[in-house]
Amino acid sequence: MTTVSVDAHAPADVAQFVAHAGVSKGNMRLDKVFFSAFSAGCLLAFACGTALSTNTTTWFQENAPGLIRTISALVFPYGLCMIILTGADLCTGSFMFTTVAALQRKLPWYKMLLHWFITFWGNLAGSLFVVAIIFGYGNVFAADPYKSEVIAFATKKQLTPAFHHIFLRGIGCNWLVCLACFLGVQGRDLASKLVGIWFPTFAFVSLGFDHVVANMTFIPMAIWLDAPKITVGLYIWKGIIPTLLGNIIGGGLFVGTYYWYMYLLSGEMITLTGMRKSGTATPRSVDVEAMAADKQN
Repeated sequence: MTTVSVDAHAPADVAQFVAHAGVSKGNMRLDKVFFSAFSAGCLLAFACGTALSTNTTTWFQENAPGLIRTISALVFPYGLCMIILTGADLCTGSFMFTTVAALQRKLPWYKMLLHWFITFWGNLAGSLFVVAIIFGYGNVFAADPYKSEVIAFATKKQLTPAFHHIFLRGIGCNWLVCLACFLGVQGRDLASKLVGIWFPTFAFVSLGFDHVVANMTFIPMAIWLDAPKITVGLYIWKGIIPTLLGNIIGGGLFVGTYYWYMYLLSGEMITLTGMRKSGTATPRSVDVEAMAADKQN
């Protein structure tokens, strides 16, 4: 007989863990913040490269574009899994973690904004490192059909949609990405964390939403390959600004502020008990500080 295994914290407990993680992140040494963000940029760039490689199938692009996007979206989440499980910092995840910490008055607002600033530039440095050194000089996408796919993909992201389209897609994207972070914290064991991270990330990629750090690979890679009409100025105007603003709202408001409002605003004591099930439910106490430290490490 097969038993169902569930090993997860209650959502109210996860909101508390997110606040503690936000405090830890916001108070981290700035050099460590930068290198943590650099690592996250590199790891996500690898996943972006896999997505581009998977999309390079001419027949599917012409006859079943939805199917190939779905397949690409299924493999992309390994990037966010590596980032969260190694404790690296995406600025998009920081929009949730540090917002909750600041709303709880456990982190000054200026430290929240400083963490956003440093993680953004660290993510950009890591992404550009992989784009130039690994993908670029490594000639990973130098030949067709891979080169054509990189250019076509970036063209659809930058030239076709209007500014407000990208902004709204940015909101949807980080709403889902921060849900992936939230669910990653919710799982106690590795398998639960992977499942929690995987599906919201799959959702944002399959829907074609815009992630500011993913764009740090997609668009510069096209510029490296001399994509027509795609310039650094256009990338800043439509690849960074609307996406970043949308990602801040999606992660900071729709996830961070919402779950803070639902579970932490009242000031009531939260029962730090999750459920461990293997056929039957068994309560288990949780140490908040230990969980926050475990996530940060």
